[in-house]
Amino acid sequence: MMIPTSLIQKYNVPAPRYTSYPTVPLWENNLDQNSWIKLVKKAYNGFGKEEGMSLYIHLPYCENLCTYCGCNKRITKNHAVEIPYIDAVLQEWQLYLNLLPHRPKLAGIHLGGGTPTFFAPEELTRLIHTVRSTSEVLPDAEFSFEGHPNNTTLEHLQALNEVGFTRVSYGIQDFDLKVQKAIHRIQPLESVKEATENARNVGYSSINFDLIYGLPHQTLATITDTFEKVAELRPDRIAFYSYAHVPNLFPAQRAFEAYLPQEAEKRALYEKGKELLVDMGYKEIGMDHFALAEDPLFIAKKDGRLHRNFMGYTTSPATMLIGLGNSSISDIGYAYAQNEKDIDTYKAAIHQGEFALIKGHLQTVKDRETKQLILSIICNEKAEWTLDFYLGLPPKAMTRLEEMRKEGLLAYDTAGIQVAALGKAFIRNICAVFDYRMQEKTRSVSFSKSI
Repeated sequence: MMIPTSLIQKYNVPAPRYTSYPTVPLWENNLDQNSWIKLVKKAYNGFGKEEGMSLYIHLPYCENLCTYCGCNKRITKNHAVEIPYIDAVLQEWQLYLNLLPHRPKLAGIHLGGGTPTFFAPEELTRLIHTVRSTSEVLPDAEFSFEGHPNNTTLEHLQALNEVGFTRVSYGIQDFDLKVQKAIHRIQPLESVKEATENARNVGYSSINFDLIYGLPHQTLATITDTFEKVAELRPDRIAFYSYAHVPNLFPAQRAFEAYLPQEAEKRALYEKGKELLVDMGYKEIGMDHFALAEDPLFIAKKDGRLHRNFMGYTTSPATMLIGLGNSSISDIGYAYAQNEKDIDTYKAAIHQGEFALIKGHLQTVKDRETKQLILSIICNEKAEWTLDFYLGLPPKAMTRLEEMRKEGLLAYDTAGIQVAALGKAFIRNICAVFDYRMQEKTRSVSFSKSI
Protein backbone atom coordinates (compact mmCIF):
# COMPACT_ATOMS: atom_id res chain seq x y z
CA MET A 1 0.00 0.00 0.00
CA MET A 2 1.27 3.43 -0.94
CA ILE A 3 0.98 5.68 2.10
CA PRO A 4 1.03 9.43 1.46
CA THR A 5 4.27 11.01 2.63
CA SER A 6 2.26 13.85 4.16
CA LEU A 7 0.52 11.40 6.53
CA ILE A 8 3.81 9.76 7.50
CA GLN A 9 5.31 13.16 8.31
CA LYS A 10 2.23 14.19 10.27
CA TYR A 11 1.93 11.03 12.38
CA ASN A 12 5.58 10.06 12.79
CA VAL A 13 5.59 11.32 16.36
CA PRO A 14 6.52 9.66 19.66
CA ALA A 15 3.78 7.29 20.81
CA PRO A 16 3.52 4.21 23.07
CA ARG A 17 3.42 0.66 21.70
CA TYR A 18 0.54 -0.03 24.10
CA THR A 19 1.67 -3.31 25.60
CA SER A 20 -0.09 -1.94 28.68
CA TYR A 21 -2.37 0.88 29.66
CA PRO A 22 -1.39 3.20 31.13
CA THR A 23 2.06 2.79 29.63
CA VAL A 24 4.93 2.47 32.12
CA PRO A 25 6.30 6.06 31.96
CA LEU A 26 2.85 7.35 32.94
CA TRP A 27 2.27 5.17 35.97
CA GLU A 28 1.40 7.11 39.13
CA ASN A 29 3.81 5.08 41.29
CA ASN A 30 1.19 4.86 44.01
CA LEU A 31 1.70 1.23 45.01
CA ASP A 32 3.45 -0.03 48.14
CA GLN A 33 4.37 -3.55 49.26
CA ASN A 34 1.30 -4.04 51.44
CA SER A 35 -1.07 -2.93 48.71
CA TRP A 36 0.65 -5.20 46.21
CA ILE A 37 0.36 -8.20 48.51
CA LYS A 38 -3.36 -7.59 49.10
CA LEU A 39 -4.07 -7.16 45.40
CA VAL A 40 -2.12 -10.29 44.40
CA LYS A 41 -4.27 -12.28 46.83
CA LYS A 42 -7.44 -10.60 45.54
CA ALA A 43 -6.54 -11.27 41.92
CA TYR A 44 -5.63 -14.89 42.55
CA ASN A 45 -8.75 -15.59 44.61
CA GLY A 46 -10.80 -13.98 41.83
CA PHE A 47 -9.95 -14.79 38.23
CA GLY A 48 -6.65 -16.50 39.08
CA LYS A 49 -8.34 -19.56 40.58
CA GLU A 50 -9.89 -20.53 37.25
CA GLU A 51 -7.60 -18.97 34.64
CA GLY A 52 -4.36 -19.58 36.49
CA MET A 53 -1.42 -17.24 36.06
CA SER A 54 1.32 -16.73 33.49
CA LEU A 55 4.94 -16.06 34.43
CA TYR A 56 7.42 -13.80 32.69
CA ILE A 57 10.96 -14.53 33.92
CA HIS A 58 13.62 -11.97 33.06
CA LEU A 59 17.13 -13.37 32.49
CA PRO A 60 19.23 -10.25 31.94
CA TYR A 61 22.73 -11.35 30.99
CA CYS A 62 24.33 -11.09 27.53
CA GLU A 63 27.92 -11.80 26.52
CA ASN A 64 27.99 -8.98 23.96
CA LEU A 65 26.20 -5.67 23.51
CA CYS A 66 23.85 -5.37 20.52
CA THR A 67 23.87 -1.63 20.02
CA TYR A 68 20.27 -1.35 18.73
CA CYS A 69 18.84 -3.07 21.83
CA GLY A 70 16.43 -1.34 24.19
CA CYS A 71 16.10 -4.22 26.67
CA ASN A 72 17.30 -4.24 30.27
CA LYS A 73 20.54 -6.23 30.20
CA ARG A 74 23.96 -6.63 31.75
CA ILE A 75 26.94 -7.47 29.56
CA THR A 76 29.35 -10.05 30.99
CA LYS A 77 31.22 -13.18 30.06
CA ASN A 78 31.35 -14.28 33.70
CA HIS A 79 28.99 -17.25 33.94
CA ALA A 80 29.49 -17.47 37.70
CA VAL A 81 26.55 -15.05 37.91
CA GLU A 82 24.09 -17.75 36.82
CA ILE A 83 23.53 -19.69 40.04
CA PRO A 84 23.09 -16.66 42.38
CA TYR A 85 20.65 -15.07 39.96
CA ILE A 86 18.51 -18.21 39.53
CA ASP A 87 18.55 -18.60 43.33
CA ALA A 88 17.14 -15.09 43.70
CA VAL A 89 14.41 -15.67 41.11
CA LEU A 90 13.34 -18.86 42.90
CA GLN A 91 13.30 -16.99 46.23
CA GLU A 92 11.05 -14.38 44.64
CA TRP A 93 8.75 -17.12 43.34
CA GLN A 94 8.56 -18.51 46.89
CA LEU A 95 7.44 -15.09 48.14
CA TYR A 96 4.47 -15.32 45.78
CA LEU A 97 3.76 -18.93 46.76
CA ASN A 98 3.63 -17.82 50.40
CA LEU A 99 0.73 -15.48 49.56
CA LEU A 100 -1.46 -18.13 47.96
CA PRO A 101 -3.73 -20.63 49.74
CA HIS A 102 -2.67 -23.54 47.51
CA ARG A 103 -0.50 -24.44 44.53
CA PRO A 104 -1.21 -21.95 41.75
CA LYS A 105 -2.45 -23.00 38.34
CA LEU A 106 0.16 -22.21 35.73
CA ALA A 107 -1.08 -21.02 32.32
CA GLY A 108 2.32 -20.37 30.80
CA ILE A 109 5.94 -19.30 31.16
CA HIS A 110 7.98 -17.00 28.99
CA LEU A 111 11.73 -16.58 29.43
CA GLY A 112 12.96 -13.19 28.20
CA GLY A 113 16.07 -11.11 28.50
CA GLY A 114 18.82 -10.29 28.02
CA THR A 115 19.70 -13.66 26.58
CA PRO A 116 18.02 -16.60 28.35
CA THR A 117 20.37 -19.00 26.59
CA PHE A 118 23.30 -17.24 28.28
CA PHE A 119 22.38 -19.61 31.14
CA ALA A 120 23.51 -23.22 31.09
CA PRO A 121 20.84 -25.82 30.23
CA GLU A 122 21.08 -27.34 33.71
CA GLU A 123 20.39 -23.97 35.38
CA LEU A 124 17.37 -23.33 33.18
CA THR A 125 16.16 -26.85 33.97
CA ARG A 126 16.58 -26.21 37.70
CA LEU A 127 14.60 -23.00 37.42
CA ILE A 128 11.68 -24.45 35.48
CA HIS A 129 11.58 -27.76 37.33
CA THR A 130 11.24 -25.91 40.65
CA VAL A 131 8.44 -23.68 39.32
CA ARG A 132 6.60 -26.66 37.84
CA SER A 133 6.94 -28.76 40.99
CA THR A 134 5.29 -26.03 43.06
CA SER A 135 2.43 -25.43 40.59
CA GLU A 136 -0.41 -27.16 38.85
CA VAL A 137 0.42 -26.86 35.15
CA LEU A 138 -2.74 -26.41 33.09
CA PRO A 139 -3.23 -28.79 30.13
CA ASP A 140 -3.04 -26.00 27.53
CA ALA A 141 -0.16 -24.10 29.19
CA GLU A 142 2.31 -22.54 26.75
CA PHE A 143 6.02 -22.38 27.57
CA SER A 144 8.21 -20.19 25.34
CA PHE A 145 11.65 -18.63 25.43
CA GLU A 146 13.77 -16.10 23.54
CA GLY A 147 16.87 -17.60 22.01
CA HIS A 148 19.98 -16.14 20.41
CA PRO A 149 20.77 -18.29 17.34
CA ASN A 150 24.50 -18.05 18.06
CA ASN A 151 24.29 -19.64 21.49
CA THR A 152 21.04 -21.63 21.58
CA THR A 153 22.54 -25.09 21.53
CA LEU A 154 20.89 -28.43 20.89
CA GLU A 155 21.36 -29.09 24.61
CA HIS A 156 19.41 -25.92 25.47
CA LEU A 157 16.56 -26.93 23.19
CA GLN A 158 16.42 -30.48 24.52
CA ALA A 159 16.61 -29.46 28.18
CA LEU A 160 13.86 -26.85 27.87
CA ASN A 161 11.67 -29.15 25.78
CA GLU A 162 11.92 -31.80 28.47
CA VAL A 163 10.42 -29.38 31.01
CA GLY A 164 7.58 -28.34 28.74
CA PHE A 165 8.82 -25.72 26.27
CA THR A 166 7.35 -25.98 22.78
CA ARG A 167 7.86 -22.40 21.49
CA VAL A 168 11.06 -20.53 20.75
CA SER A 169 11.59 -17.02 19.41
CA TYR A 170 14.88 -16.26 17.70
CA GLY A 171 16.18 -12.70 17.52
CA ILE A 172 17.28 -12.40 13.89
CA GLN A 173 16.80 -8.65 13.19
CA ASP A 174 18.41 -8.72 9.71
CA PHE A 175 20.55 -11.04 7.60
CA ASP A 176 22.58 -8.34 5.83
CA LEU A 177 26.20 -8.35 7.02
CA LYS A 178 26.62 -4.57 6.79
CA VAL A 179 23.53 -4.06 8.95
CA GLN A 180 24.68 -6.74 11.39
CA LYS A 181 28.07 -5.09 11.80
CA ALA A 182 26.46 -1.70 12.44
CA ILE A 183 24.24 -3.08 15.23
CA HIS A 184 26.96 -5.39 16.57
CA ARG A 185 24.94 -8.57 16.10
CA ILE A 186 26.67 -10.83 13.59
CA GLN A 187 24.96 -14.17 13.06
CA PRO A 188 25.36 -16.07 9.78
CA LEU A 189 22.41 -17.67 8.05
CA GLU A 190 24.00 -21.03 8.81
CA SER A 191 23.70 -20.41 12.57
CA VAL A 192 20.03 -19.46 12.26
CA LYS A 193 19.33 -22.44 10.02
CA GLU A 194 20.99 -24.83 12.48
CA ALA A 195 19.09 -23.36 15.46
CA THR A 196 15.80 -23.57 13.54
CA GLU A 197 16.32 -27.13 12.35
CA ASN A 198 17.44 -28.24 15.81
CA ALA A 199 14.24 -26.82 17.34
CA ARG A 200 12.08 -28.63 14.80
CA ASN A 201 13.97 -31.90 15.24
CA VAL A 202 13.64 -31.73 19.03
CA GLY A 203 9.88 -31.24 18.71
CA TYR A 204 9.15 -27.52 19.05
CA SER A 205 5.74 -26.81 17.56
CA SER A 206 6.23 -23.07 17.04
CA ILE A 207 9.24 -21.03 15.93
CA ASN A 208 9.16 -17.23 15.75
CA PHE A 209 11.66 -14.89 14.10
CA ASP A 210 12.07 -11.34 15.40
CA LEU A 211 12.99 -8.97 12.56
CA ILE A 212 13.43 -5.20 12.65
CA TYR A 213 12.92 -2.50 10.03
CA GLY A 214 14.49 0.93 10.23
CA LEU A 215 17.99 -0.29 11.14
CA PRO A 216 21.14 1.43 9.80
CA HIS A 217 22.01 0.70 6.15
CA GLN A 218 18.75 -1.15 5.45
CA THR A 219 17.39 -0.71 1.92
CA LEU A 220 14.59 -2.28 -0.08
CA ALA A 221 17.21 -4.60 -1.60
CA THR A 222 18.58 -5.76 1.78
CA ILE A 223 15.05 -6.27 3.17
CA THR A 224 14.17 -8.35 0.12
CA ASP A 225 17.29 -10.47 0.58
CA THR A 226 16.56 -10.96 4.28
CA PHE A 227 13.02 -12.15 3.57
CA GLU A 228 14.20 -14.50 0.85
CA LYS A 229 16.35 -16.16 3.52
CA VAL A 230 13.42 -16.17 5.94
CA ALA A 231 11.34 -17.92 3.27
CA GLU A 232 13.89 -20.76 3.17
CA LEU A 233 13.42 -21.41 6.90
CA ARG A 234 9.67 -20.62 7.08
CA PRO A 235 9.12 -19.96 10.80
CA ASP A 236 5.57 -20.25 12.10
CA ARG A 237 5.44 -16.63 13.23
CA ILE A 238 7.17 -13.37 12.36
CA ALA A 239 7.47 -10.27 14.52
CA PHE A 240 8.52 -7.43 12.20
CA TYR A 241 9.21 -4.57 14.58
CA SER A 242 9.88 -0.91 14.00
CA TYR A 243 13.33 0.00 15.30
CA ALA A 244 12.90 2.18 18.38
CA HIS A 245 15.50 4.95 18.31
CA VAL A 246 15.77 6.45 21.79
CA PRO A 247 19.49 7.32 22.19
CA ASN A 248 18.78 9.40 25.30
CA LEU A 249 17.91 6.12 27.02
CA PHE A 250 20.37 3.84 25.17
CA PRO A 251 23.48 5.87 24.19
CA ALA A 252 25.00 3.02 22.14
CA GLN A 253 22.37 3.77 19.48
CA ARG A 254 24.19 7.01 18.62
CA ALA A 255 26.96 5.00 16.94
CA PHE A 256 24.90 4.48 13.78
CA GLU A 257 22.48 7.42 13.95
CA ALA A 258 23.70 8.91 10.66
CA TYR A 259 22.80 5.75 8.72
CA LEU A 260 19.18 5.29 9.78
CA PRO A 261 16.45 5.34 7.12
CA GLN A 262 14.01 8.16 7.79
CA GLU A 263 10.21 8.48 7.73
CA ALA A 264 8.87 7.52 4.24
CA GLU A 265 12.02 5.51 3.50
CA LYS A 266 11.61 3.59 6.74
CA ARG A 267 7.90 2.96 6.15
CA ALA A 268 8.68 1.66 2.67
CA LEU A 269 10.88 -1.01 4.27
CA TYR A 270 7.93 -2.24 6.32
CA GLU A 271 5.54 -2.22 3.36
CA LYS A 272 8.05 -4.21 1.31
CA GLY A 273 8.53 -6.72 4.11
CA LYS A 274 4.78 -7.04 4.58
CA GLU A 275 4.27 -7.58 0.84
CA LEU A 276 6.87 -10.36 0.84
CA LEU A 277 5.37 -12.00 3.93
CA VAL A 278 1.89 -12.00 2.44
CA ASP A 279 3.31 -13.52 -0.75
CA MET A 280 4.86 -16.27 1.42
CA GLY A 281 1.46 -17.08 2.94
CA TYR A 282 1.73 -15.22 6.26
CA LYS A 283 -1.34 -13.51 7.70
CA GLU A 284 -1.20 -10.11 9.36
CA ILE A 285 -2.09 -10.44 13.05
CA GLY A 286 -1.77 -6.88 14.21
CA MET A 287 0.87 -4.22 14.62
CA ASP A 288 4.20 -5.79 13.58
CA HIS A 289 3.06 -9.43 13.82
CA PHE A 290 2.40 -12.14 11.22
CA ALA A 291 1.66 -15.87 11.39
CA LEU A 292 0.89 -18.80 9.12
CA ALA A 293 -2.81 -19.57 8.62
CA GLU A 294 -2.71 -22.69 10.80
CA ASP A 295 -0.96 -20.95 13.71
CA PRO A 296 -2.96 -20.50 16.95
CA LEU A 297 -2.17 -16.76 16.90
CA PHE A 298 -3.97 -16.29 13.58
CA ILE A 299 -6.84 -18.52 14.69
CA ALA A 300 -7.21 -16.41 17.85
CA LYS A 301 -7.20 -13.27 15.70
CA LYS A 302 -9.94 -14.72 13.50
CA ASP A 303 -12.02 -15.75 16.51
CA GLY A 304 -11.61 -12.41 18.32
CA ARG A 305 -9.61 -13.98 21.18
CA LEU A 306 -6.32 -12.16 20.60
CA HIS A 307 -4.77 -10.44 23.61
CA ARG A 308 -1.83 -8.09 24.08
CA ASN A 309 0.45 -7.66 27.08
CA PHE A 310 4.07 -6.81 27.88
CA MET A 311 5.23 -9.73 25.70
CA GLY A 312 3.25 -8.58 22.65
CA TYR A 313 0.33 -10.43 21.06
CA THR A 314 -0.68 -13.64 22.79
CA THR A 315 -3.44 -16.26 22.95
CA SER A 316 -3.09 -16.69 26.73
CA PRO A 317 -6.42 -16.30 28.55
CA ALA A 318 -4.79 -15.64 31.94
CA THR A 319 -5.44 -12.17 33.37
CA MET A 320 -2.65 -12.53 35.93
CA LEU A 321 0.88 -12.08 34.62
CA ILE A 322 3.56 -12.26 37.31
CA GLY A 323 7.03 -11.00 36.47
CA LEU A 324 10.06 -12.57 38.16
CA GLY A 325 13.61 -11.25 37.99
CA ASN A 326 15.09 -7.79 37.80
CA SER A 327 13.13 -5.18 35.79
CA SER A 328 10.27 -7.61 35.12
CA ILE A 329 6.72 -6.27 35.08
CA SER A 330 3.59 -7.82 36.56
CA ASP A 331 -0.01 -7.17 35.52
CA ILE A 332 -2.62 -8.60 37.88
CA GLY A 333 -5.69 -6.85 36.50
CA TYR A 334 -5.99 -4.39 39.38
CA ALA A 335 -2.44 -3.05 39.30
CA TYR A 336 0.93 -3.09 37.59
CA ALA A 337 4.28 -3.44 39.33
CA GLN A 338 7.88 -3.41 38.12
CA ASN A 339 10.91 -4.87 39.87
CA GLU A 340 14.17 -3.06 40.53
CA LYS A 341 16.18 -2.77 37.32
CA ASP A 342 19.60 -3.04 38.96
CA ILE A 343 20.44 -6.71 39.44
CA ASP A 344 22.30 -6.31 42.73
CA THR A 345 19.59 -4.12 44.26
CA TYR A 346 16.98 -6.63 43.11
CA LYS A 347 18.83 -9.55 44.68
CA ALA A 348 19.41 -7.67 47.95
CA ALA A 349 15.69 -6.99 48.38
CA ILE A 350 14.75 -10.59 47.61
CA HIS A 351 17.35 -11.95 50.04
CA GLN A 352 15.74 -9.80 52.75
CA GLY A 353 12.40 -11.51 52.10
CA GLU A 354 10.82 -8.50 50.38
CA PHE A 355 9.39 -7.94 46.93
CA ALA A 356 11.86 -5.90 44.88
CA LEU A 357 9.30 -3.41 43.58
CA ILE A 358 10.59 -0.11 42.22
CA LYS A 359 7.38 1.31 40.76
CA GLY A 360 3.73 0.46 40.37
CA HIS A 361 0.31 1.69 39.40
CA LEU A 362 -3.15 1.09 40.86
CA GLN A 363 -5.55 0.94 37.95
CA THR A 364 -8.62 3.15 38.20
CA VAL A 365 -11.98 2.21 36.70
CA LYS A 366 -11.25 4.69 33.90
CA ASP A 367 -7.84 3.06 33.34
CA ARG A 368 -9.46 -0.36 32.94
CA GLU A 369 -12.11 0.95 30.57
CA THR A 370 -9.49 2.73 28.46
CA LYS A 371 -7.27 -0.35 28.52
CA GLN A 372 -10.05 -2.53 27.11
CA LEU A 373 -10.81 0.01 24.39
CA ILE A 374 -7.17 0.32 23.32
CA LEU A 375 -6.66 -3.46 23.48
CA SER A 376 -9.66 -3.99 21.22
CA ILE A 377 -8.38 -1.45 18.70
CA ILE A 378 -4.83 -2.79 18.64
CA CYS A 379 -5.90 -6.47 18.56
CA ASN A 380 -9.04 -6.34 16.42
CA GLU A 381 -8.80 -3.00 14.57
CA LYS A 382 -12.22 -2.13 15.95
CA ALA A 383 -13.99 -1.43 19.22
CA GLU A 384 -17.53 -0.90 20.41
CA TRP A 385 -18.59 1.81 22.85
CA THR A 386 -21.74 3.06 24.48
CA LEU A 387 -23.58 6.21 23.50
CA ASP A 388 -22.63 7.73 26.86
CA PHE A 389 -18.94 7.03 26.18
CA TYR A 390 -19.20 8.57 22.72
CA LEU A 391 -20.96 11.68 24.00
CA GLY A 392 -18.35 11.99 26.76
CA LEU A 393 -15.33 12.05 24.43
CA PRO A 394 -13.36 15.29 24.92
CA PRO A 395 -13.59 17.87 22.10
CA LYS A 396 -9.89 17.38 21.30
CA ALA A 397 -10.41 13.63 20.83
CA MET A 398 -13.43 14.23 18.60
CA THR A 399 -11.44 16.68 16.48
CA ARG A 400 -8.61 14.17 16.03
CA LEU A 401 -11.05 11.35 15.18
CA GLU A 402 -12.74 13.50 12.57
CA GLU A 403 -9.37 14.42 11.04
CA MET A 404 -8.44 10.75 10.84
CA ARG A 405 -11.82 9.88 9.31
CA LYS A 406 -11.34 12.47 6.57
CA GLU A 407 -7.83 11.11 5.93
CA GLY A 408 -9.25 7.61 5.40
CA LEU A 409 -7.67 6.09 8.51
CA LEU A 410 -10.86 5.03 10.28
CA ALA A 411 -14.63 5.15 10.50
CA TYR A 412 -16.62 5.81 13.65
CA ASP A 413 -20.13 6.49 14.87
CA THR A 414 -22.10 6.42 18.12
CA ALA A 415 -21.62 2.63 18.39
CA GLY A 416 -17.86 2.30 17.91
CA ILE A 417 -14.76 2.62 15.73
CA GLN A 418 -13.33 0.65 12.81
CA VAL A 419 -9.72 1.05 11.62
CA ALA A 420 -9.38 1.21 7.83
CA ALA A 421 -6.66 -0.61 5.86
CA LEU A 422 -4.71 2.64 5.57
CA GLY A 423 -5.16 3.28 9.28
CA LYS A 424 -3.26 0.12 10.29
CA ALA A 425 -0.02 1.99 9.61
CA PHE A 426 -1.07 4.55 12.23
CA ILE A 427 -2.58 2.23 14.84
CA ARG A 428 -0.44 3.66 17.65
CA ASN A 429 -1.61 7.17 16.78
CA ILE A 430 -5.25 6.04 16.74
CA CYS A 431 -4.91 4.42 20.16
CA ALA A 432 -3.27 7.60 21.46
CA VAL A 433 -6.50 9.54 20.75
CA PHE A 434 -8.04 7.76 23.76
CA ASP A 435 -4.95 7.89 25.97
CA TYR A 436 -6.16 10.46 28.48
CA ARG A 437 -3.12 9.99 30.71
CA MET A 438 -0.71 10.85 27.92
CA GLN A 439 -2.78 13.90 27.03
CA GLU A 440 -2.77 15.03 30.65
CA LYS A 441 0.90 14.27 31.31
CA THR A 442 2.72 16.90 33.32
CA ARG A 443 6.25 15.51 32.93
CA SER A 444 8.50 14.70 29.99
CA VAL A 445 8.45 11.06 28.88
CA SER A 446 10.30 9.24 26.08
CA PHE A 447 8.61 7.09 23.44
CA SER A 448 9.91 5.92 20.09
CA LYS A 449 8.34 7.42 16.96
CA SER A 450 5.25 5.62 15.74
CA ILE A 451 6.15 5.07 12.06
